[in-house]
Amino acid sequence: MKKALLYFLLGTVVSFLINYFFYSSENIGLDIYYAIAFGFAWGIAYYLDTPNFTLPQKLGLSFLAMAILVAVGALLFNLELAIPSVLKFSTVFVAYYLIASFRAGKTLRD
Repeated sequence: MKKALLYFLLGTVVSFLINYFFYSSENIGLDIYYAIAFGFAWGIAYYLDTPNFTLPQKLGLSFLAMAILVAVGALLFNLELAIPSVLKFSTVFVAYYLIASFRAGKTLRD
């Protein structure tokens, strides 16, 4: 759990810094929200990367996380601005498991 939080924090900070310095949008709150979505994806992907969770559980929990992101984004901003957070989340989530699939143990935890 501690490493999952570390992945979340590092993903959030790195994503925010990249967005802030290279894309610099007008809305700092939106940049923070997208960075949190990015970090959340890394943290959840790492947390679920264990044989303790079945594939349906991993899928269900990832969809729940995306629903939470959309709900929070819709409350803070609007639905149009919340949808890109799901795209960031799902891209990172898929990338994590794609990278893990190249390893012999099919996990990045080892």
